[in-house]
Amino acid sequence: MLLSPQLLAQRPGLVPDYERLLSLPEKVIQFGTGVLLRGLPDYFIHKANEQGIFNGRIVVVKSTGGTTSDFEQQQHIFSHSIRGIENGTETDEFIINTAISRTLTASENWSDILACARNPELNIVISNTTEVGIQLVEDDIFASPPASFPGKLTAYLLERFNALGGDAGTGMIIIPTELIVENGTRLREIVLEQASRHGLDASFRRWLEEDNYFCDSLVDRIVPGKPDLSVVAEILAKHDFEDELFIVSEVYRLWAIEGNDFVKSRLSFAQADSGVIVAPDIDLFRELKLRLLNGTHTLTSGYCFLKGFDLVSQTQADPEAAAFVRGLMLEELAPAIPYEVDPAQAQTFGEQVLDRFRNPFIRHQLVDITVQYTAKMKMRNIPTLLNHYRHSERVPQRFAEGFAAYLRFMKPVYHKNGAYYGERNGEPYSIRCDSAAYFDEKWKNAASPADLAAQVLGDVSVWGTDLTLLPGFLDAVQGYMLEGTGISPEEL
Repeated sequence: MLLSPQLLAQRPGLVPDYERLLSLPEKVIQFGTGVLLRGLPDYFIHKANEQGIFNGRIVVVKSTGGTTSDFEQQQHIFSHSIRGIENGTETDEFIINTAISRTLTASENWSDILACARNPELNIVISNTTEVGIQLVEDDIFASPPASFPGKLTAYLLERFNALGGDAGTGMIIIPTELIVENGTRLREIVLEQASRHGLDASFRRWLEEDNYFCDSLVDRIVPGKPDLSVVAEILAKHDFEDELFIVSEVYRLWAIEGNDFVKSRLSFAQADSGVIVAPDIDLFRELKLRLLNGTHTLTSGYCFLKGFDLVSQTQADPEAAAFVRGLMLEELAPAIPYEVDPAQAQTFGEQVLDRFRNPFIRHQLVDITVQYTAKMKMRNIPTLLNHYRHSERVPQRFAEGFAAYLRFMKPVYHKNGAYYGERNGEPYSIRCDSAAYFDEKWKNAASPADLAAQVLGDVSVWGTDLTLLPGFLDAVQGYMLEGTGISPEEL
């Protein structure tokens, strides 16, 4: 039988309080139907509703094409399997989420979406329209609907202003979760620019600025887009129902939201789970994630892939690889984070990251982490490397080894139709990086791997600085270039 309110009525043990949960008023409008939103913000709101804290449901807007029939046939209820390792212990949780009240499509239900703007109680906006979604484009906010998400949001806020008279306290808490730095700040700038371009009244623009809170936020949870079919069958068989909206996620969860005490009071669902943090400054959480989680991934993905591993979890089952990952993260990256961080807090966060890496239920492909390898290396790791050398002239050996593996991974063996491929143990792999052509040229013209390393490290146009000037770093990278290549030291 398909998961639905009718099923909950027949089997009240599934969600004992389902009648109350399904009758709660709408308090949130969410632009985006993706699994990350359902696995993180919607999870927190459902959890708070169960505890009687927030007591509000979510109207979900599908901004892109397609239908919402899969949501409608289940009346927006879905199940969520949460499996992984937390504090060194394997955990397994299964919930049925009742937080979504209805789903609307922007193309067909724009008038219904604008009607939500007139509801005083519905005062929170959440979005995840991908990074491309938060951009300033030529738009018509009076269209039905406007083309862009910022255009839609401007029209929505104008409707609210006109309906509620622009009184103090009628503004919205707006929380984009798109993965760009200062996402709320950027969205606010675009909405104000759209208001200006459309010649909207000064009183509306003043209300936008003074009575609406555009919050920068950071989200972190692995929620795979398409759960493995065998996993779906295994888990749902235990509960004896079907679910077309079923999602899986890891245990770890973080939603850091930048906001003052008023924002915190409005977002009362934050009280339900320690994974929601509302604070005046969330840069610390961004730095910890960027440098320890993302940075470690970037420096170890090529290293572990070239050693024959395919999944992140496999690296943690191998003592040598696990020791490399742990030492790199906690002994080299954590002390060099270019931000003031309590060492104990960095250590705690690092242990959480290692738990996530060990999760046997998440099939995180190492080769997928290498997508846009060069840009990730520059953004995530080079600031940490430079900060390391501000305090020490000691070479961070694991960093150098991971960097050398990156250079070796970026050696194309052949290219076809604009795509570049490397080779591991005689098998091709895709080099999905905008710098692939650059490395193809460098590897072809370099006199040796040592020469290649010197050229690339010294290229200011790539890194914004000359990495060969860091004491001992080039020598260490050149030495590690030997590993797995069959090259003798004399050839360097």
